[in-house]
Amino acid sequence: MLDLIAVIIVIVALVAALAHVGYLALLNSAATKRAGGGPIAQYVRGRWPVAGVTTAGALLGLLLTGGSGFVDVLAILIGGGSGAVAVKSLESTQKKYKTDS
Repeated sequence: MLDLIAVIIVIVALVAALAHVGYLALLNSAATKRAGGGPIAQYVRGRWPVAGVTTAGALLGLLLTGGSGFVDVLAILIGGGSGAVAVKSLESTQKKYKTDS
């Protein structure tokens, strides 16, 4: 049962981390195509390390699932933490560049 919980938590964390990566990629693509998008592209370059670390943490959590009880708890902690940081980072980026159009 703990194994199933770990897998579900880590998959949700991986989806959140990949959503953050995807949003940054789209934001960077739009910024580079637009005149005056330099500050946004610079912001995105500064956020790539966070996106990379959270994705790597979620992948590590996925690799740890399927082990014993302790390893599953470790996977939950690593994956859940990575997912939480990814969601917070995604929300802060969206809040910074959200338009009401």
